[in-house]
Amino acid sequence: MEHRWNLDVLYKSFQDENLVSDLEKLDTQITSFSNWVKNHINEGRFIDSLKTYIKFKTEINNTGIKLYAFGGLASSTNTKDTNAENLLEKLDLMFVKETEPNVLFTKWLHENKSQMENLDRELDDFRFYFEEIIRSAEHMLSEKEEIVLATMKGTGSNAWTKLQGLLTSTLLVDIEDDGEMKKLPLAVVRNMAYDDKKEIREKAYKAELESYKKIEDSVASALNAIKGEVIEEVKLRGYVSALDKTLESSRMDKETLDAMISAMQDSLPMFVKYFRKKATILGYENGLPFFELFAPLGEATGTYTYEEASSFVVDKFSSFSKELADYAKNAFENSWIDVEPKEGKVGGAFCYNIRPVKESRILTNFTGSLSDIFTLAHELGHGYHGYCLDNSHILNTNYPMPLAETASIFCETIVNNAILENADDDMKLKVLESSISDAAQVVVDIYSRYLFETSVFENRVNGSISVEKLKSLMIEAQKNSYGEGLDPNFMHPYMWLCKGHYYSAGNNFYNFPYAFGLLFAKGLYAKYLENKDVFVGKYNELLKATGCNNIVDTAKTMGIDVRSKDFWKASLDLIGKDIEKFLQL
Repeated sequence: MEHRWNLDVLYKSFQDENLVSDLEKLDTQITSFSNWVKNHINEGRFIDSLKTYIKFKTEINNTGIKLYAFGGLASSTNTKDTNAENLLEKLDLMFVKETEPNVLFTKWLHENKSQMENLDRELDDFRFYFEEIIRSAEHMLSEKEEIVLATMKGTGSNAWTKLQGLLTSTLLVDIEDDGEMKKLPLAVVRNMAYDDKKEIREKAYKAELESYKKIEDSVASALNAIKGEVIEEVKLRGYVSALDKTLESSRMDKETLDAMISAMQDSLPMFVKYFRKKATILGYENGLPFFELFAPLGEATGTYTYEEASSFVVDKFSSFSKELADYAKNAFENSWIDVEPKEGKVGGAFCYNIRPVKESRILTNFTGSLSDIFTLAHELGHGYHGYCLDNSHILNTNYPMPLAETASIFCETIVNNAILENADDDMKLKVLESSISDAAQVVVDIYSRYLFETSVFENRVNGSISVEKLKSLMIEAQKNSYGEGLDPNFMHPYMWLCKGHYYSAGNNFYNFPYAFGLLFAKGLYAKYLENKDVFVGKYNELLKATGCNNIVDTAKTMGIDVRSKDFWKASLDLIGKDIEKFLQL
């Protein structure tokens, strides 16, 4: 079983004739689209113009996604790959040329929106897609302003994003290992937080914090530049705030967010009980040190090989459905996954659904822990979400950030509960604690990130934020979220530096979607247990519906009201029951 992914389905190399040809084709497609919008859009009937638009956009998406995927995936496993960076820069510049026709079409569609009532059957499938374009017109600038903004992002926020990724992926941490000093990649050292030995966890934590001093000023500059750009763009577009813009792009209303956040705030005391109990088990009296958040409990320790982990996940997925298990097996057997950490590879994990070829690629930093198995299940869930959309038109496959975490966390829950069914007491303790730990990250730590990012935007309005201020804002957010659960002497002031989600000008507040995904998935799993036979088919249809519905309407297909605090409270109560079990063990 290969441990590095294969990208041949896209291109053999950066010199591949097909890649060169597709670059030329994409340029021609964008130019043709631009000429049509500028000179011919009004020549036919409204319906015919929409169909022509769909044709152009389909062609551009099919070509552009392949090229972006190849460059982005290659760069993620080697951030020093200049060929990958050059390709991505070419694509960014190429798509700037699409800005003007996009603006012109959006304004044309908005002016003619009354004719949307007369869509024929063929176009009715694209009604939601076009309605989103019409809504976006309310925050659109002039053609020249949009072009300037898109162009400047290449040397503005996009460049700062790349810098943060480069600095963190190539940062080598000085750490003592087996009696000698070594320089290890940051991702490797951060994974030591899951090690069985306390001395290794503590040593890694201290070495990690010390290593950030090498790059803190540069990364702080990146964060300030990105958030500064966002503040100005949000103002220009007439949004109330960056959060307001994120909610709109997430197809989520403030009522839903407020209901969820309020329920999360109410749940914090039960998580404090969990943190304090774990601290007591590990021998601490002042709360849990940050470096012990992921400390494994129980005697069922040890590691798993990648082959053992893959077989395990496929087997557990089969308890839900053969279709899900077959999907995972195909991903493992056909080299869709890049497995272990290495120098130059980005940290964390992600799944990239490549629509034109109906495949996915998954990146992990697998070291053999139980947590790594859950990560595999999580990312395969993202892939399965993409699989359920394979037969949808490519223009109807973009789903919002909060719903993006639904399938991934649902798959984690499948694996978690399948393990618990046949586990002995010691394994139950380990798995139960691991599950609660993950939930705490998605509720408590995500809430701290939400608070931190809110504070960053509030402070950035008044000018650049210093490294020391960023650190203090992060500590304050952690105290307000973790409360007395964490030892105040051992917190993590640099969590803003190593989390890539803060460094995207287009995806601000990429934190609450994880909480949404966890709690929504918990609610779905409860429905699954009520009627397993009926649920599986409805679940696949739900995932398909995410591409062309807002969040409220998508949830309604399963009889869920996401605007109700009671729904979120019920999901959090399921975690609370696990915490009570843990407290009694």
